[in-house]
Amino acid sequence: MDRLDDLEAQSIYIFREAFARLNKLALLWSLGKDSNVMIWLARKAFFGRLPFSAMHVDTGKKFPEMYEFRDRYSKEWGLDLLVEQCPPIEAVDPTLPPAARSAARKTEGLKLAIAKHGFDGLFAGIRRDEEATRAKERVFSPRGAEGHWDVRDQPPEFWNHFNATPPHGAHLRVHPILHWTEIDIWRYTKRENIPIIQLYLARDGKRYRSLGDADITSPIASDASSLDEIITELDSTKISERSGRAMDHESEDAFERLRTAGYL
Repeated sequence: MDRLDDLEAQSIYIFREAFARLNKLALLWSLGKDSNVMIWLARKAFFGRLPFSAMHVDTGKKFPEMYEFRDRYSKEWGLDLLVEQCPPIEAVDPTLPPAARSAARKTEGLKLAIAKHGFDGLFAGIRRDEEATRAKERVFSPRGAEGHWDVRDQPPEFWNHFNATPPHGAHLRVHPILHWTEIDIWRYTKRENIPIIQLYLARDGKRYRSLGDADITSPIASDASSLDEIITELDSTKISERSGRAMDHESEDAFERLRTAGYL
C-alpha cells in the first residue's frame, strides 16, 4: 500500500466506526476540495451511497460556480442533500472583526441545523495542517450543548481507540481526513478523478487555493492550470493555504474565537 492507500483506509475506518456507534449523522458539505474528497471516501466506505444526509450550511454568498457544482453533483452522487440557511449578520457577535463576523454566520446556521435535525454526529472535512488551531483537534471531537469546543479538554486517541460517546445533549464532530495534507487531497483527487470546481485552476495568473464566501475570499497569484501543476506548486510553496481568507488576516485570536464557538 502507498501513502494514499493508507490514508484512504484510515478514513474509511473512521466513517464506518462513526456510523456503527452514533445514531444520527450528517456529512457537512462545504463544496470545496476537502469535503468533495470526504464524500468520495464515504461513498467508498458504504458501497457507493451515503447512508446519511449531506448538509450544506449556506451563507448565500458562495461563488456561482459552487452552487452549480452542488446542484449537479448532489444528483450525480445520489446525495440526500439538506440545505440549511444561515441567519443574518445582525444575529452574530458584533465584537468580531468584519470578515470573521461574516464567517460566524455559518456557526449560527450550523447550531440551528443541529437543533432542527437532532444530529449526534457530524462529519467535517478539516485537516490538521490547514490551520494552527485545527492542529489541536481530535478525530472524534466532543462539542458542548451550544456547539462549543474546549481546546483544553480533548480526549486522548491512542492506537485508533476513539471516544465515540457524545456529551449529554450535545454532539461529536468526526474528522475523517484530519490526518491528510493539502497535497494529499490533490494527489488523491487526481488519482481518483474526483470532479473539482474550476476556480481552483489558474486563469489570468490567479487561482483560488481555498474556497469560502465570495466576499471574503481572494485568489492567489498562480499559473497552475492543471492538477499536476497544482501538485508541483504545492511541493515548493511556503504560502499558507488560507492566505486568501480575509478572516485569517484579522485580529490574532479571531479564528480561535470562531472555532471555540463552534466554527468548522
